[in-house]
Amino acid sequence: MAKVTIDGIEVEVADGTTILNAARQIGGEVVPPAMCYYSSLKDTGGKCRVCLVKVTQGSAKDPRPMPKLVASCRTPVMDGMVVQNITSPEVLEARKGVVEFLLINHPLDCPICDQAGECDLQNLAYEHGAGKTRYEEDRRTFEKIDIGDKIKLHMTRCILCYRCTFVADQLTKERVHGVLNRGDASEISTYIEKAVDNEFSGNMIDVCPVGALTDKTFRFKSRVWFTKPLDAHRNCDKCCGKVVLWTKGDDVLRVSARKDQYGEVKEYICNECRYDHKNMNDWTIEGPRHVDRHSVISQNHYEKIDMQKLKLDIERQIQFQKGKQLPETNQSPA
Repeated sequence: MAKVTIDGIEVEVADGTTILNAARQIGGEVVPPAMCYYSSLKDTGGKCRVCLVKVTQGSAKDPRPMPKLVASCRTPVMDGMVVQNITSPEVLEARKGVVEFLLINHPLDCPICDQAGECDLQNLAYEHGAGKTRYEEDRRTFEKIDIGDKIKLHMTRCILCYRCTFVADQLTKERVHGVLNRGDASEISTYIEKAVDNEFSGNMIDVCPVGALTDKTFRFKSRVWFTKPLDAHRNCDKCCGKVVLWTKGDDVLRVSARKDQYGEVKEYICNECRYDHKNMNDWTIEGPRHVDRHSVISQNHYEKIDMQKLKLDIERQIQFQKGKQLPETNQSPA
């Protein structure tokens, strides 16, 4: 076991745990954002760079700081390590630059994007982005294409997180899409005259952090905050059968896999559950889906407050505020 201190809060984790997952055990504001890392997919992380943190002490044995900011999703903890996330002005400035870089070619078409309201990039830009862009060059553009009978690809929105390729590699037998070309010409695409057609292809939509891969059966039907998410399940011999039904009245507009508090799917679902069962009678309804209160989807969704969870959240926030060090400011005496 290793003890690591993140933003003034100490936590003990198993050896080999990354800084990001150690921060997730603490929870709250100390958790770095992540756009490419996905805990249920092997070898993800290290591509988007938004999870950069500052290691001010490498370990108890070697207290020297690491010379550069490190990707928390790829860096394992050491016993005695001290890490700064949002308490470091250097980290916040670097994260702001990374967000600006991610948005260089992004069209920012949130008003017409189906991902609006549940977009990780939208949340990241709101929390860490700049008020305006300095970019004056032409943005790269791509034609919208169908990479399957149920999936529409908007390459202009893609940030090349590689999540969809990892899903195809690890859930299916034959992957027919990937990242083609290099540099500014890189794009997600299928190989010549190939289409994504397998039992788990719809999970590419769930893991995409932006609106690059969208569900053609749901496109433009409703804004996500106008729908009511319900937890439901059915007996399925292909997958776990545990889903979220996005409903409007008695109509099921969309079926998706369940995600945790970090927007990650733990149990993937098959295309039969996703596309072929959009009738309430096909499912056993468990109840309303819990929606994080910071999300726009929570509008008009009311639920009982878990007092025990609220108490733990408050205690964690008090502990964080005690450990938080405000950045020094050079002020001349009056």
